[in-house]
Amino acid sequence: MPLPAKAFQHWLNRAAPGFSTAEICRVSGIKRSTLAQQLVRGKVAAATVVGISRGLGRSPLDDLASFEKYADLRGKRPPTPAELVSQVATMDLLRAVVARSGPAHRSSRAVDAPEAPAVFSPAPHPTSVRNWVDAVDDGELRHRVAAATGIAPQNFSAQLTANRLSPELTLATARAAGVGFTGGLVATGLITEAEAGWDPAAKQSAVASLSDGELVTLAGERLQTLGKALHRQEQELAQTQKIWENLG
Repeated sequence: MPLPAKAFQHWLNRAAPGFSTAEICRVSGIKRSTLAQQLVRGKVAAATVVGISRGLGRSPLDDLASFEKYADLRGKRPPTPAELVSQVATMDLLRAVVARSGPAHRSSRAVDAPEAPAVFSPAPHPTSVRNWVDAVDDGELRHRVAAATGIAPQNFSAQLTANRLSPELTLATARAAGVGFTGGLVATGLITEAEAGWDPAAKQSAVASLSDGELVTLAGERLQTLGKALHRQEQELAQTQKIWENLG
């Protein structure tokens, strides 16, 4: 969801008074040419605001919320347990399954001792966007998002397959699902879990609350999805190789 250049300039004057363009680009890691192009077009990317805010040591979430288009972010609703689990990478889920099946885990269950906390990699992961949408989807979510935004369902699905979602669609999806807005922004990688205000142990707690059957079922579904993706990649590679062979 691009931001008006004028509103961006007003925000930048408040956030970094006295900073030159060169200094802003240096602290944020944004190329001067990139920032200049966005200003000329009159549309500044949300990622630009996040990068500058992060570079200045400010809160990217609060700074985004200061813009009218992102005003919904002011109501910081925590992610649901399903959203948290969706941001656990598949390999981390598999490790959790293995840990649950080990003798140490069975012993701790026997004496009702707390589980040792797992260390999960931060979001996003290769299927974080699709997983997040699936976690908040009641079966009609895609249709509601399409109706609200005008995006064709196949274009929405294409973004999910590519594990990306524009900020505009992310907020529209969260709004249509009736959940908070940080889950989608974390899933897309626009902000980090810490910037979203998530408890560092939130994902671990969400996974720990799953029964053994729920955890194994979820891991199996993830593996099946991963297998299909790898199979498609192998077919595409084989087709590409065949084309090159035919070209000689």
